[in-house]
Amino acid sequence: MLAAERYDRIVELVNIKGSMRVSELSERCSVTEETIRRDLDRLEQAGRLRRSHGGAVSVKEDQPEIPYRIRETTHALEKKRIADAALAFIAAGDRILLDASTTAGYMAANMPDIPLTVLTNSIQVATELSSRDNIEVISTGGQLAARSLSFVGPLAERSLETYHVDKLFLSCKGVHVESGVISESSELQARLKQKMVGIADQVILLADASKFGIRAFARVTGLEAVHTIITDQPLSEEQKSLCSAYHLEVHTV
Repeated sequence: MLAAERYDRIVELVNIKGSMRVSELSERCSVTEETIRRDLDRLEQAGRLRRSHGGAVSVKEDQPEIPYRIRETTHALEKKRIADAALAFIAAGDRILLDASTTAGYMAANMPDIPLTVLTNSIQVATELSSRDNIEVISTGGQLAARSLSFVGPLAERSLETYHVDKLFLSCKGVHVESGVISESSELQARLKQKMVGIADQVILLADASKFGIRAFARVTGLEAVHTIITDQPLSEEQKSLCSAYHLEVHTV
């Protein structure tokens, strides 16, 4: 494969999935990870994609939400590790809020059947928890976003205003530590997650390494609203320092 062909292939793969890691691109293109890193630097300079911590993300602002079933298989092992670690933050009697992320879906799949109240806008989460006898599940309702299997819009937002939760388990499209911003590609998702943050005592951010360094289209909240980050790769020294300034606990799994 010629370099120009490889560049096109890399951009195509990143645009399809929204983000990809260096290791994945290396395997798909049959070249070394060092070659991919150089390619990503050149493609970022050309404005064809954006580098992230450990990979690259699409710069297409008009791309629709990636379907849930595709997101579910992207970085699946990392998300499952993060989800398992997040379960340790839950205690019997908690009132928790799970968003419609695939990581939250993995949490629901392995959640122990203990007395809990779970509020969610996710069809997948509600379905996973439907067989648990001791867990009360409350759905926001609202406008169905079919690609993400989630409820969004004014009705979902008003529903959240009715409740107060102990812990919010939140994921996102981008975590930009340098600017202190968490963001989403969809304005509807961002507005709903803003409401989620506002009704929670504790915000636990679930973000695999591909999310770091990303500034997506719509702002959700600042890092000052987050109490804990659970991720799968160590942060850079600069990122650790910035997180300390926000009094953030970072758990790497």
